[in-house]
Amino acid sequence: MFDRLEQVDNRYDELNELLSDPAVISDTDRFMKLSREEGELRETVSTYRRYKEVLEGIEETDEMLQESLEADMEEMAREEREELATEKAQLEDELKILLLPKDENDKRNIIMEIRGAAGGDEAQLFAADLLEMYQRYADSQGWKTEIMDANSNGLGGYKEVTLMITGQNVYSKLKFENGAHRVQRVPQTESQGRIHTSTATVVVMPEAEDVEIDIAENDIRVDIYHASGAGGQHVNKTASAVRLTHEPTGIVVAMQDERSQIKNREKAMKILRSRIYDKMNQEAQDELDAERKSAVGTGDRSERIRTYNFPQSRVTDHRINLTIQKLDQILSGKMDEIIEALVFWEQTRKMEQLQNEY
Repeated sequence: MFDRLEQVDNRYDELNELLSDPAVISDTDRFMKLSREEGELRETVSTYRRYKEVLEGIEETDEMLQESLEADMEEMAREEREELATEKAQLEDELKILLLPKDENDKRNIIMEIRGAAGGDEAQLFAADLLEMYQRYADSQGWKTEIMDANSNGLGGYKEVTLMITGQNVYSKLKFENGAHRVQRVPQTESQGRIHTSTATVVVMPEAEDVEIDIAENDIRVDIYHASGAGGQHVNKTASAVRLTHEPTGIVVAMQDERSQIKNREKAMKILRSRIYDKMNQEAQDELDAERKSAVGTGDRSERIRTYNFPQSRVTDHRINLTIQKLDQILSGKMDEIIEALVFWEQTRKMEQLQNEY
């Protein structure tokens, strides 16, 4: 670990020298790339340098304690030694986490798709509950949400809804929501009070920037058609709905939420770009998982990841065997306890993988 930290420290100094070089400053693309790298290393280097200071402090204090000291001075030295030892242990834990492989998508905004799955109207009503849960959680984090497309069922539920969430480190916290979410409760339409089990699926995709995905224009088929549903005369008179088909992957995105064809195309293109980027990431991750022969938590979206049990006011995350008796709070957006546990779980898995590799 310390060899790796020394390499990071040296690279950080090298980057700072480069960033003050007039030739680099005049090259905007290179300057921005090096600045991002410097920013990513800054916390690790700062923590490591403090760690080295603490080690020096412990060494100096040990030397003092070997000398003949007055009683009060010896007591002060021992107290300082104890404080430094505690800080040393804390810094070592922090450095282990800082050296874990970074997910380059963690800082990104996301596009989230929620669909009612098994259970008909009840599944679609549960999809609406999940949408509200994520919107409230986003509000608590200071993030912004925008519904990009929605297909409602007329009962307050959603067959499918697409949500964009923008802010700081959105993907790092919501990437764990990928998968099938199961609800157990008495539906509003159930006259005999029987508990039903329904599911909704959630897909979380990191937002892709234009420069990251090179999509050839001739790879996209564009269909323009009249919007359907609510909208009055606009629906009948204006061909504003857009459907984009990326022929190499077969990914299709249709958008009719806006009255403007241009706006619908912009939204559809943003979703299409993120779906293609997500597909590339999933394929790379699947290949990595196969190489490591990982048997735990493949991240497959077909997996049931969480159950929301209303009769017992219980939420269970099956990946980490975590059960919380706070269903109402979690559905109101207070998801920190679950998300923090999942972040810790991911960090633990990465540490285990590193240990196995070395």
